[in-house]
Amino acid sequence: MSEHRSTARHRRGRKLLAVGLPLTLATAGLVVHGAGFGGVAPHRASAATATATTTSPTAAAPAWATATADGFASVDALGQKGTYGGRDGQTVTVRTQAELEKYATAAEPYVIVVAGTITMNPVGREIKVASDKTITGAGTSGHIVGGGFFLGQGVHNVIIRNLTIRDSYQGIWNDKDHDFDAVQMDGAHHVWIDHNDLRHMADGLIDVRKDSTYVTVSWNRLSDNNKTFGIGWNENVTTDITIHHNWFRETEQRNPSTDNAAHAHLYNNFLEDVPGTDISSSYGNYSRGSTRMVLENSYFQGMTNPVIKDATATVVQRGNVFSGTSGRNESGGTAFDPRTYYAYTLDKAADVPSLLRSGTGPRPAIGTTGAAASAKAATTLTVAKDGTGQYRTVQAAVNAVPANNPARVLVSIKPGTYRETVKVPSDKPHVTFQGTGGSRKDTVIVFNNAAGTPKPDGSGNHGTSGSATVAVEADDFQARNLTIANDFDERANQSLSGHQAVALRTAADKILLDGVIVEGDQDTLLLDTAAKDRLGRVYVTNSYVVGNVDFIFGRATAVIDRSVITLKKRWDGTSAGYITAPSTAADRKGILIARSTVNGDVSDRTFHLGRPWHAGGDASLDPQTTVRDTTLSAAVRTTPWTDMSGFSWKDDRFAEYRNTGPGAGAASSDRPHLTDTQAADQETADWLGGWTPTVS
Repeated sequence: MSEHRSTARHRRGRKLLAVGLPLTLATAGLVVHGAGFGGVAPHRASAATATATTTSPTAAAPAWATATADGFASVDALGQKGTYGGRDGQTVTVRTQAELEKYATAAEPYVIVVAGTITMNPVGREIKVASDKTITGAGTSGHIVGGGFFLGQGVHNVIIRNLTIRDSYQGIWNDKDHDFDAVQMDGAHHVWIDHNDLRHMADGLIDVRKDSTYVTVSWNRLSDNNKTFGIGWNENVTTDITIHHNWFRETEQRNPSTDNAAHAHLYNNFLEDVPGTDISSSYGNYSRGSTRMVLENSYFQGMTNPVIKDATATVVQRGNVFSGTSGRNESGGTAFDPRTYYAYTLDKAADVPSLLRSGTGPRPAIGTTGAAASAKAATTLTVAKDGTGQYRTVQAAVNAVPANNPARVLVSIKPGTYRETVKVPSDKPHVTFQGTGGSRKDTVIVFNNAAGTPKPDGSGNHGTSGSATVAVEADDFQARNLTIANDFDERANQSLSGHQAVALRTAADKILLDGVIVEGDQDTLLLDTAAKDRLGRVYVTNSYVVGNVDFIFGRATAVIDRSVITLKKRWDGTSAGYITAPSTAADRKGILIARSTVNGDVSDRTFHLGRPWHAGGDASLDPQTTVRDTTLSAAVRTTPWTDMSGFSWKDDRFAEYRNTGPGAGAASSDRPHLTDTQAADQETADWLGGWTPTVS
């Protein structure tokens, strides 16, 4: 076979700054997106193994260790009932190559957690993985450097998740002496490759060869490579493969190249050729030989030859978006109906870039497992509007939590719209709100108070902080898989003084928001502390924050990580606003937005990233916002920071680092960028200060 090849030179040797939780974490969390905002990945995973010793499979099993694949990897065939990896075996944490090889090659099933960076010796070594294994990274800390994994003939039931596999490149592309892949399979079946970061390898990032079949590749980030993802390499028309929600970026060819696949289902992938970089695309999705390919709701940005096929192959295209592409874009023939084999739900193609920029790759460490988790099993209180739960309102469930409760209380909220205000008082720590629907949009807590809304008792107006739909004043609060909104109607209340309308106010420490939507207009998300001298840390991940004016604000030390910040027009249809308004104390960290996406249906160059809120005119404050490693839409102003109430942003702490997208810009006096040295001290772990966000 002759592969296409461009003349572009590839950029090498770049320093890649890790952003994430400490390498000592021994947990692994995986994000899912709900319907409406996009995801259909049927897994939400989080767990930990505390030491290098094994854990009995009869102990409380973490969700991510027992998760099963979707797509073709879920199909019962060849004597294998779906793909579930090592869930029936022990869980072990490894930190060295010897430990990893010992358990990966063992005959018994294992869940193997990679905690830290393992550098392969010799360079290019591919560990021969045996059947019935789950190999997963501990949060974002699991790195395999200079090598990868090989799955040989007959190997089956293998899951590779949450890992970064990188840097076996030896200086020459198409170097036949260094066939070093991240993951190669020859004759394997029932394999799930999920939520990994694969990059800068000497040969392929993923090679699915020699009749390997029943494979699903999902939610991975594939980048900085030449021959990226090859499928086939023999004459038999055997392979059944699902490829969904993967981000291909700065990859030249094989994106993927699919040869003689019986069924190739590609959907909701994002292929991006970034202008001005050293890597140029030769082609995108390639249907070769006798392949039958179904290609749905994917997004192609700037790709050369985005979809090509051989005369003998078929491609059925549905709902794809092509932006700035050129060259061949082909389809033809008949293929197959994927729903004959498995169920799936498509995200809108237009949403794919945002979803995948924030949702692909290894997930931060959020989870718990083992005996400790079992010993502290949560008390569960159920809420259902229809009376099928213990309580009909969320507040009633909170009221039932005993004062100064010593252990976790899970408030399990069935789908529905709960129109109420909710307060979690300071004497009720360790409370979790968990929506039980299939999407975070299924369970909604909403109200419409504003700052100027009179209190029911006639004692004045609510004020900004008092307008919150949900107010959390207790430490160690968590919310997952639900929406918290304030739907105050500004248009209908123009005579009202005070349009600030908070959806969620936190005024406590160790707040974890995972997989939520927080939606409003002005002052949507108030991240506060219990008092000026009290620490208040907040970690928001896999979430959406929606608003228009100062809609992420307050004095807390807060991280918005791997999330989507959605900009809204104002009540009169105009586009103008401010994302952040920190009021940080001089000796504290403020607001960090990392590895996220800023977008929305607003006009170009109309939103500031932030402005300094010196609450009450307090000149001793030193507001801080850092936006780093984030994709900025054209809505962001070219001078992204601005003054507030007589205080200059230049006297406080506002900066960017390595942002991308049409809203990003070069460093200047009006747009400060961190140096690499400065950025090394402004990562998630620096903000959280020793706290490990842990789902429980």
